[in-house]
Amino acid sequence: MDMKTKYLGLELKNPIIVGASNLVTDVKMLKKLEEAGASAIVYKSLFEEQVNLENLSLSEGLTEYDERNAEMTSIFPHDMYEAGPEEFLMHFKEARKAVSIPLIASLNAVYDDTWYLWAKKLEEAGADALELNFYNTANEFDLEGKAIVSEELDIIEGVKKAVKIPVSVKLSYFYTNPLYVLSEMDKKNVDGFVMFNRLFQPDINIDTQKMQFPYNLSTPQDNRVAIRYVGMLYNNVKASLCANTGIFSGEDVIKMVLAGADAVQVVSAIYKNGPQQITQMLEDIEIWMANNQYKNINDFKGLLSMKNINDPFAYKRAQYVDILMKSGEIFKQYPVI
Repeated sequence: MDMKTKYLGLELKNPIIVGASNLVTDVKMLKKLEEAGASAIVYKSLFEEQVNLENLSLSEGLTEYDERNAEMTSIFPHDMYEAGPEEFLMHFKEARKAVSIPLIASLNAVYDDTWYLWAKKLEEAGADALELNFYNTANEFDLEGKAIVSEELDIIEGVKKAVKIPVSVKLSYFYTNPLYVLSEMDKKNVDGFVMFNRLFQPDINIDTQKMQFPYNLSTPQDNRVAIRYVGMLYNNVKASLCANTGIFSGEDVIKMVLAGADAVQVVSAIYKNGPQQITQMLEDIEIWMANNQYKNINDFKGLLSMKNINDPFAYKRAQYVDILMKSGEIFKQYPVI
């Protein structure tokens, strides 16, 4: 079976991309992921806050004893202040050398200039594409939603001007109308959408009575929001579509391609089952394609998108109403008594 697909203009040998995580910072793991069949890898996100905190911590350490006597202004060279971000670039370059498949750089910044500066640096470091990680948590009562969207659109436009490599956007669905936002981003000629960002939410430990931030790996049930939006966006935007969150099996990949995805990203499945899970997923896809007499991915991509299905309500509110009307059906599967 031919599983080749095109994502962000990149030719991929199959639709399975390894998403950004701590896994990919280990060169040995990178090679295992490629050997298992991954078609591309998204390198761990560079967060501007992390860079700033590293530089602040280093600065405080370097200047702790400054001016302690008249002859000692500093005992450390000042060029050490850039150790944090430069170290990230060094590791990224090592990762680029370690694998032959496309390596996509993920970036999350705060200030406009930082987005553009680091987008350029990552391009120079060998990134095949960029993934802008739009992770905005609502914590200001007087910030209007349209201001957030306007800022993100400006960032896309600025980054596209700063680099020549493809630019994708990984975003959440916490917008009043995600379809409007995606459509506006598409007008800015973004090359791809990753749906959706898995946001880490805080928890409370009632024993210690303190806040805690556990890792919350996804489950297969988490992929249904991505199915809905991929299905609605297929052939309605120019950008490539990549489904993220809750992709654990070959079946999950097939669902996303049927909805219209060009590719998927996996992370939790690898944490739980190891790199060999990618190999198993590819084998399952190949068997399914053979059983259904599909020779390549394009033969069935988008077959169950909103554009191509006969049911006009499958992706609309009426589907929700229909489920409510049949709510008694759940007792057949889960009898309360």
